[in-house]
Amino acid sequence: MTDTPKNNEDVPPTISEGNKHLRHEDDDAIDQRQQQTDPEGKPLADPNPEGGSAMKQSGASGDNQQGQGDTPARLGSRAKSYPRPPFPEQTQELPGSFAQMEPRPDHGEHSWKGAGRLKGHVALITGGDSGIGRAVAIAYAREGAHVAISYLDESADAKDTESVILECGQQCLLLPGDISDAAHCRAIVAAVVEEFGRIDILVNNAAHQQLFNDIDEITDKEWERTFAINIHAMFYLSKAAVPHMKDGGSIINSASINSDQPNPSLLAYATTKGAIQNFTAGLAQMLAEDGIRVNCVAPGPVWTPLIPGSFSGEKVSEFGANYPMKRPAQPVELASSYVMLAEPMSSYVSGATIAVTGGKPMI
Repeated sequence: MTDTPKNNEDVPPTISEGNKHLRHEDDDAIDQRQQQTDPEGKPLADPNPEGGSAMKQSGASGDNQQGQGDTPARLGSRAKSYPRPPFPEQTQELPGSFAQMEPRPDHGEHSWKGAGRLKGHVALITGGDSGIGRAVAIAYAREGAHVAISYLDESADAKDTESVILECGQQCLLLPGDISDAAHCRAIVAAVVEEFGRIDILVNNAAHQQLFNDIDEITDKEWERTFAINIHAMFYLSKAAVPHMKDGGSIINSASINSDQPNPSLLAYATTKGAIQNFTAGLAQMLAEDGIRVNCVAPGPVWTPLIPGSFSGEKVSEFGANYPMKRPAQPVELASSYVMLAEPMSSYVSGATIAVTGGKPMI
C-alpha cells in the first residue's frame, strides 16, 4: 500500500513544469485537464468545478462579447435566420435569374471571409453566374483564386458575379455559350488556358432539369438535352482540362441527393446525377497517379433559379419543407464543401462524395 502524501511537495503537479509555457490562462475557456488523470490514474483537479459560465468556450453564446467574429454559436444563429417555406409562389423561364427570386438567394456576398486557401489558383466554374456556381465563384475569389465562369446567356447575373469577384482583387473571365456542344467545351478550356496559362480547379456545376409526371411526357429532345448538359459536358470539359492541370489539380462535380434517392418526377435529371457519381469515382482512379483529384458534392434542395425555372409555383412555395431542417439550403451553405475539396490541404481526398443534404441521410 502506498503512503498518503504528507505535504504538497509529495503531490504530483497537475501541470508539468516543462509544459507550463504552453498553457494560456482564460477564465472563460474549458480547461484541457478535465477528464484527464495523473500518472497514478487519479483524476486531476477540475479547475471549473462549479460549471456555469466558466464551462463555456471563449466567445460562446451568452458571452455577449464584442469583436469575436463568427463563433459557432453565432453561425448557428445565422443559419436559423435563413428563409423557410412557405415562399411566395413564383416561376421563371429557364435558365432563370437569381435577381428575380423572392427571397433573393444568399451566395455569400456579405458573409464569406477568405483566408487565402486558394491563393494563386485558377478555377473554371460552369454555371458560375448564379446559384451554387456563383457562391463557389465568390468563395474561391475571396480565397485568392482567379475565376472563369461559364454560363448560357444570363448576362446580367454573370456581370454581377464578375463585379463581386473583381472587388476581391481577383481576375474574372466570362465565358457565355452552350456547354451541351463539345466544341464549345473545348473552346472555353482553351480560353482559360490562354488567359491564365493553366487550370488548377475545374468545377462542373451547370445543370438542366424539368419535371414530368409520366415517362410519355419526356420527349427524346428533352432527355438528350439533359444528358448533354449534365454529363456529356462534364466529360468534354474534363478531357479538355486535364492536359493543362498539374499535380495537385482538382476536378469537382456537382451531383445530387437524386443520385442516391431519385425523384421520379425528375427522371432524366436524377439519372444523369447517378451517372455523375460513377463518372467521378472512375475518373478519380484514372487520374490518381497524375496527382489530380476528382470528387463530387451531392446537394439536397438549394434555393437557386433552377427551382422556379422548373417547378410549379405551388411546389416552389413549399420547396425544402420536407427535409429535416425544414428549409432549402442557401447557395453559400454549399461553398465550404467546394473550397475544402479544391484546397491543397485535401490532398488525400479523391473519389469522394460530400453530401450537403440538410440532415437527410445519403448512404
